[in-house]
Amino acid sequence: MHTDRFCITQVAATVDALLGVPCHGGAAAPLPPVLHQAARSLAAPCDRVFLYNPDAIAQWIYAGRRPLFAPLEVRADLGLGMLSVYPPVTPACFASMYSGLTPAVHGIQAYVKPVLTVDTIFDDLPLAGRRAAIVSTEGDSISLIFQGRDVDYYIFPTVERCNQQAMDLIREDRHDLIVLYNGNYDHWMHRGGPETPWALRALRENINTYCVLHDAIREHWSSHNTALAFAPDHGCHRQYGFLGQHGIDMPCDMHIWHFWKFLPAHSPQH
Repeated sequence: MHTDRFCITQVAATVDALLGVPCHGGAAAPLPPVLHQAARSLAAPCDRVFLYNPDAIAQWIYAGRRPLFAPLEVRADLGLGMLSVYPPVTPACFASMYSGLTPAVHGIQAYVKPVLTVDTIFDDLPLAGRRAAIVSTEGDSISLIFQGRDVDYYIFPTVERCNQQAMDLIREDRHDLIVLYNGNYDHWMHRGGPETPWALRALRENINTYCVLHDAIREHWSSHNTALAFAPDHGCHRQYGFLGQHGIDMPCDMHIWHFWKFLPAHSPQH
């Protein structure tokens, strides 16, 4: 477990480096602990990456609810304290995570969802002949800001349908990178608070979704060297004592925790 604080801008170059893909100019440097752990865990470079992006799960939630995260922790090789970007709002954060650039550079500095004009990993991978998939709910940031790239989009009205599509893609094993977004915790956090029964139910669903997909990847991608990550975009805080919110420069909103796992390829059994 690393307590040093890294930044979500470093995720883009990390994914490119894991897949051996040249990264576009200007992106923040990759995450050294991730590349170091990958080198220790895998005998060859990655040829599959799966990134799960639940929305608004703060580090303070993780620290205060560790038993809920136990199934996730046993499926992780590495935990990293991460710093979000300012403002910690979803479109700005995912633009930074997948471009490697700060909001001042990529241009999304508020809760708006324009199509990004800067390069991202969704530009890098197709240029290198790699296939990427984005799975997200309709109208959400990841569904909109990366449009126009040569990647496969799977956009649905519900989280449940998105998660089923991710499972289908894992079984089909045709993509080098799959990105799955779930916004159900953020939805309930805003409507009642970060630790209401409804929000905590969504948190459990997010953790269970990742664990189920992790186990499916272990089964269906056994011939690949694979990296997986549970990677929220920003945190959250209580507003007026009970409602949930995010968007300000404070640790509750800016500090998050990412989990990484590396699964080596296994030779077929004879």
